[in-house]
Amino acid sequence: MTTTEQPVPPVAPPPVRGGLTLLQGSALTTGAVLGTGVLSLPAIAADLAGPASLLAWLALVLLSVPLATTFAALGSRYPDTGGVSTYARLAFGRRAAAVVGWCFYLAVPMGAAPAASFAGGYLADLTDGGRVTEVLTIVALTVLVGGMNAFGIRLSGRVQLALAAVLVLLLAGALVVALPHADTTHLTPFAPHGWAAVGSAAAVLVWAFAGWEATSSLSCDFREPRRDIPRATGIAIAVVGVLYVGVAGVSVLVLGPAAATSDAPLSDLLATGLGEPARVVTTVTALLLTAGAMNAYFAGGSRLGAALGRDGAMPAWLARGSQAGEIPLRSLGLLVTLCLLSTAVTVVAGLELTASLLLVTGSFTLVYLIGSAAAIRLLPRGTWGHRAAVVSFVSALALLWMTGRHVLWTAGIAVAALVYDAVTHRRTTRRAAGSPSAMARSEARP
Repeated sequence: MTTTEQPVPPVAPPPVRGGLTLLQGSALTTGAVLGTGVLSLPAIAADLAGPASLLAWLALVLLSVPLATTFAALGSRYPDTGGVSTYARLAFGRRAAAVVGWCFYLAVPMGAAPAASFAGGYLADLTDGGRVTEVLTIVALTVLVGGMNAFGIRLSGRVQLALAAVLVLLLAGALVVALPHADTTHLTPFAPHGWAAVGSAAAVLVWAFAGWEATSSLSCDFREPRRDIPRATGIAIAVVGVLYVGVAGVSVLVLGPAAATSDAPLSDLLATGLGEPARVVTTVTALLLTAGAMNAYFAGGSRLGAALGRDGAMPAWLARGSQAGEIPLRSLGLLVTLCLLSTAVTVVAGLELTASLLLVTGSFTLVYLIGSAAAIRLLPRGTWGHRAAVVSFVSALALLWMTGRHVLWTAGIAVAALVYDAVTHRRTTRRAAGSPSAMARSEARP
């Protein structure tokens, strides 16, 4: 007799208390979303779509509201280190959980190289260090952030709070000093590459807004998940929306066509208002901001890996540290190793930054798609969380289509997750069938 897999009944895990305060949680959420994207993506988007790229920024800010609301509602209702993987398991069963878990966990090391290379680009621009400087920056930041997370979520939460404060002050300062140099003639021609280019820019900008799901694996580390997660998310939405649109808009208005070719647009904005010495300050801050974004992803990703080991979606060796308050050292060590390996492959293969971004955003988009579908099934109908999940699901479908052929990488990861699940589940079933208790039950049957 064969049986079909049934979803786990959507019962919330028992209440847990972690060490994250509301402000620390807000900083981690903000840092996960608003970090490396603001350093170079305004230039990449402007190169793809010209001034019309501002429409892509606005669209993704609006998309972030239902998306962030969806994951906040899930995190406050079902706090667990598995994050979006747990939501998929509760809604659709272990196979969906394995797919979404693998996609997110492996997206972290895949995205580490392009994330750290943003900061490396600022340092190389300041020192004329070239590609060697970028690579050394990636390695140094990976080791630094990995070591910081090895001391636990309380330390990384405090560090993140300080980094977030620096981020907000820097970006607000850049806008204030650069805005007097704005020129509205830089908005024409508005769509030099056609309106379809706005969709291409939006696909790349998904990277800038990825992160709402990252802190879902930290949900049980909040002191009061049901109360603090929605509040932290609301603070992050406001900060991210204002600063992203502000920086992108001022970059186009002040830098004009040069915004599309700038290696360090934030430095260029500050230099416009304060002179060349401002580049040193911006470069140092860019390194700190990149460390903050990587910190949030390492914190959430390492906990997700431990939860996947606990639930059988990855080797059980990773399971240590899967409980709230514990440090998942094995999962963290694997992430750091994969990050360094991914960096080596990126350097050797000479992958372009935009291509690497699209590979990673394809994985994030599938995570959003499955996470939103899980929310539609788990959250009570008629609530704002359920309504937001419906909007997020439709939007994720559109983003997945805009990712194009790069989604094939994500499809490959999903297939690998399903193969691993099938092999391990078959092995577990055979062991259970061959156990003494199972054999005794079989012999006792008439």
